[in-house]
Amino acid sequence: MAAFAAAPALSARAFFAKSSVRAKKTSVRAQARAALKVEAKKKSVGDLKKADLEGKTVFVRCDLNVPLDKDLKITDDTRIRAAIPTLEYLVENGAKVLVTSHLGRPKDGPEDKFRLTPVGARLSELLSCSVSKVDDCVGDVVKDAVGGMANGSVCLLENVRFYKDEEKNGKDFAKQLSEYADLYVNDAFGTAHRAHASTAGVTEFLSPSVAGFLLQKELDYLDGAVSNPDRPFCAIVGGSKVSSKIGVIETLLNKADKVILGGGMIFTFYKALGKDVGSSLVEDDKIDLAKELMAKAEEKGVKLLLPTDVVVADAFAADAKTQTVSVDAIPDGWMGLDIGPDSVKEFQKELNECKSVIWNGPMGVFEMDAFAKGTFAIADTLANLDGITIIGGGDSVAAVEKAGLADKMSHISTGGGASLELLEGKVLPGVDALDEA
Repeated sequence: MAAFAAAPALSARAFFAKSSVRAKKTSVRAQARAALKVEAKKKSVGDLKKADLEGKTVFVRCDLNVPLDKDLKITDDTRIRAAIPTLEYLVENGAKVLVTSHLGRPKDGPEDKFRLTPVGARLSELLSCSVSKVDDCVGDVVKDAVGGMANGSVCLLENVRFYKDEEKNGKDFAKQLSEYADLYVNDAFGTAHRAHASTAGVTEFLSPSVAGFLLQKELDYLDGAVSNPDRPFCAIVGGSKVSSKIGVIETLLNKADKVILGGGMIFTFYKALGKDVGSSLVEDDKIDLAKELMAKAEEKGVKLLLPTDVVVADAFAADAKTQTVSVDAIPDGWMGLDIGPDSVKEFQKELNECKSVIWNGPMGVFEMDAFAKGTFAIADTLANLDGITIIGGGDSVAAVEKAGLADKMSHISTGGGASLELLEGKVLPGVDALDEA
């Protein structure tokens, strides 16, 4: 059994305040954050006190699926840091903490490049206690590890996806995972939309089964705050394809006062309006859907905003020739790759009137500097708003982080597909399996 040395760490409460709660910098913004009152639908780890946890073995499913370089060194530890508040809380309250996660997509059992060893080392640097690690997630090695654990200690189990029954939600495997634990905490929002053995199946064998602080925060913002927003409430939806955001747009049209559209999907809407879009990306089979969405917005009295100008290029390339044109004057053979400055000004004006905003999807191909201005301008606008600002997963998170503005937002979602499905109003199996509040 490997062990990693501990480094001094903040208390769970202090760490959560500093690293996981992306607090606004002004008192006005802080008040807006404090005003977020959501009735929890699921029991949280915060509902468990020392008497519930001391001496108990807690099986914690985290999302520690971090990127590694060719030398197996972590290049971004955001997901590990996000798990710390829950783990520190359990340690402070005397639990024996078994941590598990997946890493990558192993195909045929254990592979060294997908082992959680680098994660264990980083966990020890961030936690107030040393972290031991075993080379399996079930069986005698786990039994022996638990038998040697002191209260307030942490043991990292091996990658659950080394077993095929993890993703199949195999009942026998779920029972094996739960065999040496007393209760369950799910803090892996990024996999909550999957019915896997470690995210759903184990709850059949462990009680209570509760949400971790990170998972609860995601639910508070992406479900609670979106369902009962401070108004005016604006939803910004970007990305390349209408097809990938149909459910999100339809759901948000039922909740928002304004919906701003950007990204490649806008050209399908322009085509639906009879405009020429040059060689811009269009989903011809979604043109009727675009018409339906615009009609639905009008019927519900939702202000649906499309860009009035776009940055076009003669090729999909960083060094392509570019020009800014009205959406009514896109040249043949040119493609739209960003929103234009007039659209940015109009969107900023609309956003400045809002008390809550959720953003999912970039305004353009922000990975290329020539087409990043629209996305970064929206990020900067949200960073300076006084209300609630939620970045709802995916590429918009990457854009905000690239702009260096992540700490200015009320909430940055850690989920990709899970964020989308929650915004679409779908039931997430990993959440549904938890105890009701």
